[in-house]
Amino acid sequence: MDYRVLLYYKYTTIENPEEFAKEHLAFCKSLNLKGRILVATEGINGTLSGTIADTDAYMEAMLADDRFKDTYFKIDEVAENAFHKMFVRPRKELVSLSLEEDVNPLELTGKYLEPVEFKEALLDEDTVVIDARNDYEYDLGHFRGAVRPDIRNFRELPQWIRDNKEQFMDKKVVTYCTGGIRCEKFSGWLIKEGFEDVAQLHGGIAVYGKDPETRGELWDGKMYVFDERISVEINHVDKKIIGKDWFDGTPCERYINCANPFCNKQILASEENEAKYLGSCSDECRHHPANRYVMRNELSEQDVKARLEAIAN
Repeated sequence: MDYRVLLYYKYTTIENPEEFAKEHLAFCKSLNLKGRILVATEGINGTLSGTIADTDAYMEAMLADDRFKDTYFKIDEVAENAFHKMFVRPRKELVSLSLEEDVNPLELTGKYLEPVEFKEALLDEDTVVIDARNDYEYDLGHFRGAVRPDIRNFRELPQWIRDNKEQFMDKKVVTYCTGGIRCEKFSGWLIKEGFEDVAQLHGGIAVYGKDPETRGELWDGKMYVFDERISVEINHVDKKIIGKDWFDGTPCERYINCANPFCNKQILASEENEAKYLGSCSDECRHHPANRYVMRNELSEQDVKARLEAIAN
């Protein structure tokens, strides 16, 4: 493996996010790095890929900065770059919960559970484990017994909790997410909402999957990641596929975006079904004049008509 993917975040004070973003973008490009970094007055959140030497140089520079000196980098070794471009963008928040009053994780956050402790919580009948990610992330993979909030975006989570509060209020509540950053705020918000016993998986699913003791046990499916890989393995003990093909419900772990650019819905689909249904989640999207699958594969009008007729039959 000649390349790495770095996943990290750090809640800290960045005085001028706009200026920092410009300078940091130039620095990342000087190291030939690719990826996405968000910067706010409350800190930094990034996913980067590059060679071993270049990622080493990046981590060394970040750890030498007092603002980021104890940043925890989750590292995956990969065969090639996981991104095509490099972006560093200023934001109002690193993760958006759209709260009336924001939560500062440096002042209030849930108790940290290391992987072994989190595994114990999964097996505890008196503990409710809440997945703090989006529904399409959950559908690809999740911890056994974890609650699936009916949400499309992280900012919808607080209202969903309020609507279902009676289910969890008197329980121990443990939450988890990909790398930990969403849980930092979400767990703090739960405490503000009156939940008394709140904890979070320290470092997220990414750390749990690499822990030598847990080895990802009690995780089913794959973990969704926001780079070209789309998904990665977590369970190295007794892997199960839980994703279901959008079209026929068969086991599937392959995500695609609907070929209609005005829809872009993420769906699980085999290569065979992607071709059969023109890469589209619905009949309306299959007929859309801007269908990317049709354009990418240079299908003629006759080809498209034949496939649509086959679906209708």
